[in-house]
Amino acid sequence: MALIKRLIMKSLYAKGPAELVKILKLEKSYQAKQIYSWLIKGVTDYSLMSDVSKKIRDRLTEEFPSVISSKIVKTQKADSATKLLIELHDGALVECVMLRDGDDRKTACISSQVGCAMGCSFCKTGTMGLVRNLEDYEIVEQMVHLRTLAEDITHIVFMGMGEPLHNFGPLMSAISEFHRPEGFNISMRRMTISTSGLVPGINKLTELNLGIRLAVSLVSANNDLRSRIMKVNRSYPLTELKRALIGFQHVAGKRITLEYCMLHGVNTTKEAAKELSSFTKGLMCVVNLIPWNPIDELEYESPTNTEIREFTKELDSLHINYTLRMPKGRSISGACGQLATSTKR
Repeated sequence: MALIKRLIMKSLYAKGPAELVKILKLEKSYQAKQIYSWLIKGVTDYSLMSDVSKKIRDRLTEEFPSVISSKIVKTQKADSATKLLIELHDGALVECVMLRDGDDRKTACISSQVGCAMGCSFCKTGTMGLVRNLEDYEIVEQMVHLRTLAEDITHIVFMGMGEPLHNFGPLMSAISEFHRPEGFNISMRRMTISTSGLVPGINKLTELNLGIRLAVSLVSANNDLRSRIMKVNRSYPLTELKRALIGFQHVAGKRITLEYCMLHGVNTTKEAAKELSSFTKGLMCVVNLIPWNPIDELEYESPTNTEIREFTKELDSLHINYTLRMPKGRSISGACGQLATSTKR
């Protein structure tokens, strides 16, 4: 039996104390709580779990040697961001980023897939295609690795590699683990799911009504242009997307973020601003303007300062609620749209 467990158990993460009792064949629930507490702290060596009896530690080392399935293989730092390259158990690679905003806010930007099937033309991850979905423990382990940089992570955004709502089950399992009071204890209102506009996934979120925040990569409020830039719009056009967002907002009662990646000469015109104004009517939202972060393989350009200034002036005249995001992690290719890896090391 121990041999079978050694072969199939890749990770003890994304499992609460009650599950650990059964998996690790423990006699007392408090033993699982002790082990779980160490796991949350990032301790993956049984010998360091000082309040667990030596007898249990020795048995677990023999029967369940695989505590964590992934490892950090590269770290890149900038002033306000640190990017980790994570190697998974099968050699596949994902990236996650720690974003710092002052002393009080530290945000974990986490991936949900290796690659992405959405194929958004401005995003480097989209050039990879979808390699595979991440398991729930692979999502959780990114948080464990990032906590080695800053234990007091305050927020989580699912804005790394992949379309989160395209990997719905493992995503929900990981969110439950992040929210567990005796674990990471991250409030639902401090977690944000970012989607390209996968309407069925938005509708599922509406049904669950978790209290989590939602961000949508809009990029253009012109249906034809958005279909050219983002393939997802061909399946779920703007009318369907807006209907889903209104439904989510009606249930959740939360402001939605519309992410607007600004592309030089593409979506920064007066007409684009008017179309954006029309789309936002009836929505409680903020438009997050993100100047496109350069990617060598793609032919887009970042907007000029003048272009940004003129576009925001137009938004002001239309009374559109917006923020202008300053790029973080651009120098280490850790900014919005820049995450991508080779398939394997």
